[in-house]
Amino acid sequence: MSRFLQIFKIPDLRNKVFIVLSLLIVFRLLSAIPIPGIDPIRLKNFFESSQLFGLFSVFSGGSLSNLSVVMLGVGPYITATIIMQLLTMIFPALKVLYHEEGSLGRAKFNRYSRYLTVPLAALSGYGFLNLLINQGALPELALLPMLRNVILITAGSMVLMWIGELITEQKLGNGTSLIIFAGIVSRLPTIVRTAVFSYDPATLPTYIAFVLLSVVIIGGVVFVNQGERKVPISYSKRIRGNRVYGGAVSYLPLRVNQAGVIPIIFAISILLFPQFFAQIISIFSTSVSLKLTELVTRFLSHQIIYAIIYFALVVIFTYFYTAVTFDSKEISKNLQRSGGFIPGIRPGESTGDFLAGITRSITLFGALFLGVVAVLPNITQIVTGIPSLTIGGTALLIVVSVALEVMKQVDSQLTVREYEGA
Repeated sequence: MSRFLQIFKIPDLRNKVFIVLSLLIVFRLLSAIPIPGIDPIRLKNFFESSQLFGLFSVFSGGSLSNLSVVMLGVGPYITATIIMQLLTMIFPALKVLYHEEGSLGRAKFNRYSRYLTVPLAALSGYGFLNLLINQGALPELALLPMLRNVILITAGSMVLMWIGELITEQKLGNGTSLIIFAGIVSRLPTIVRTAVFSYDPATLPTYIAFVLLSVVIIGGVVFVNQGERKVPISYSKRIRGNRVYGGAVSYLPLRVNQAGVIPIIFAISILLFPQFFAQIISIFSTSVSLKLTELVTRFLSHQIIYAIIYFALVVIFTYFYTAVTFDSKEISKNLQRSGGFIPGIRPGESTGDFLAGITRSITLFGALFLGVVAVLPNITQIVTGIPSLTIGGTALLIVVSVALEVMKQVDSQLTVREYEGA
């Protein structure tokens, strides 16, 4: 508790906390502003009947279910980031820009991601509106109303992207993850109120199952997120004048789950993409769009198939994001430049291969854990027929992971300020 109170005793850190909270409040206000021409009753029925879109609506804090100006959340920006990071594997120039040109190169790379977000937001906005019209959740829209709504949705996505980057700059957590966190948490009062007023003794097993699942997920997420493999690093002694430098021993911590909740977010974005793509095709061919929409809907409405695809995507994206953010060869070069080495391993390429092997091994456990937790609620629903657990499990995973990350960053900033004060 005293650690928490220290946040408000340090002016700089206190201001950062208030800035982040203010930006999240702005996000919540924007999520309450609907676009013109919607039918709330139709929308509610649609989202209650669609598992995938219901889950995505929870991530957006209800912004999607009431078709607010930020209805797409940070989805277009996440998709743009995925595409740009995939392109680093195809174009060496982009890989050099992202990994080797420092903060300036990373800033330029992020600027390209922002540019790509604009067309993706426009296409996703049009695709989703067209999907709702085809599903009967929205009335038919003429050309000008459709264009107006697409522009509003695109602008809302860009504003939300900007808010997310402003939050990230405060170094109290990832802005994108915190926006999703705020969206999920904002729904908790409604969920609790609904659960209390709709309580029936016959549904007691449902509540018990939900509580047990929540405890298991919270414990597992904390255990995996805090888990790390410490690789010993030794530094060779160097003599300069009358002084001896180096000779110390330290550790390189490799986290079991280096990707955090990003794989879950990526997987949801990819699962939604075929639906949007099918609607975008309607610009060129309505019949092909309808057939593709029917195929995708039938495919993802099957619980077992949905769970298998979801699990596979989470595992794949865990490896992918870890490979993008953790460059073992670059770390081995930095160790060699600073005179560091792993005992028993030759510096240079051998060190890079050694670190890559360890990362693959520990990432396997982290990836399987994230995948199992992501689909565990789906499995529970298949066995028990409890639909609420599908949303609760995945949302809880994100909330706990983001909360742990924020706590870790706040603690590191407090430690730095204590050290400076000393």
